Amino acid sequence: MTATTSASADATLLELLLDPAGRRDPYPRYRRLREEAPVLRTAFGPLVLSRYEDCQAALRDPRLGRGNRGVGLMGGATGQVSEARQRMAETQSLTMLFANPPEHTRLRRLVSREFTPGRVDALRPAVVAMVDGILDRMADEAQVDVMAVLAFPLPVTVIGELLGIPEADRPGFQPLVQRAVVSLEVNATDEQLEDAQLAAAEMAVYFLDLLAERRARPADDLLSALATAADADDRLTEEEVVATAILLFAAGFETTTNLIGNGLWAFLSHPDQLERLRSEPGLVASAVEEVLRFDSPVQVNGRSALTAAHVAGEPLAADDFVICLQGAANRDPDRFPDPDRFDIGRDNGPPLSFGSGIHHCLGAALARMEGQVVFRRLVERFSRIDPLVEQPEQRTGLTLRGLATLPVSVAQ
Repeated sequence: MTATTSASADATLLELLLDPAGRRDPYPRYRRLREEAPVLRTAFGPLVLSRYEDCQAALRDPRLGRGNRGVGLMGGATGQVSEARQRMAETQSLTMLFANPPEHTRLRRLVSREFTPGRVDALRPAVVAMVDGILDRMADEAQVDVMAVLAFPLPVTVIGELLGIPEADRPGFQPLVQRAVVSLEVNATDEQLEDAQLAAAEMAVYFLDLLAERRARPADDLLSALATAADADDRLTEEEVVATAILLFAAGFETTTNLIGNGLWAFLSHPDQLERLRSEPGLVASAVEEVLRFDSPVQVNGRSALTAAHVAGEPLAADDFVICLQGAANRDPDRFPDPDRFDIGRDNGPPLSFGSGIHHCLGAALARMEGQVVFRRLVERFSRIDPLVEQPEQRTGLTLRGLATLPVSVAQ
């Protein structure tokens, strides 16, 4: 299919990227893009894809790789690269998230063994115990902000234990990570990128000290394994170790926090599906897949052409940038019939929420397992879960979509 050039489709895309109302409810705008310009060649450069098949193919295409063209994309639409964008691009280039083979292969190999399905399944009993402890406290309070008492504390504890972050240090990372991940937003301003850089630098100082301690006194955790990697071919530089530690810790709770919050809000907005899960707890795995599809924690993914290529029938020159609207792909009716319906029994294959190809989210199995435990234990423990607001406060990003607060009342 030849790409469409459309002023009205560009306007719809800009609503998504720049208008707070567009970010709060992106799905009608995604639908307009899919219908009007599913392969959109924007006036400001990037190729934008909104169908499942096109996005999946682009994410799996070895001719497309990670790069830093998306850093503050809208701020750099004039073609000028600011110092803030350049510094953030240099910082991100140290992580596997923005690396291409062979660097990506080397960085990912060192940590992937910690996130295999077997290792994740072995963590399930500990996660159940953590969730039950949190639900005990929720029962005592009766009215709680789920984001504050469950959606953040659980995943930060899980990834903190896996990495070896001291318990007392974990809560302070939430504001730092939320500042740092703004750099993933294509509409990030230079000022936001500067602030993200400061947050990343503060985390780097912390991890440098902790890694030095782990080298001196190794423990049974992932940070010690990174700090003491012995294979000369795989040895990480100090900067790579720090960047990898920050990435694993931040990604380990940021996405799962949003999965829990978005998912519970989807259930509260569709009480028939909450009751269905209560009566059919065996649906919990497909329920988590539907949560991921219906309101994905990650809505946008980007790729840069490493060489000349054709994507969705459109020619790309080397270094051309492609935006994959994963949130739109997850509502593609050609893949998911009646896509705006929340249906926990749906069986149409996996959504693109964790990406695809060699950059498929390393912690996907861990996030899925945490979501399964949370939703199953919630319906088993509480006979009622009721929202205390008509619409919870939304965080401001589009790439990473989540709630700032979710106040509810619970009854046993």
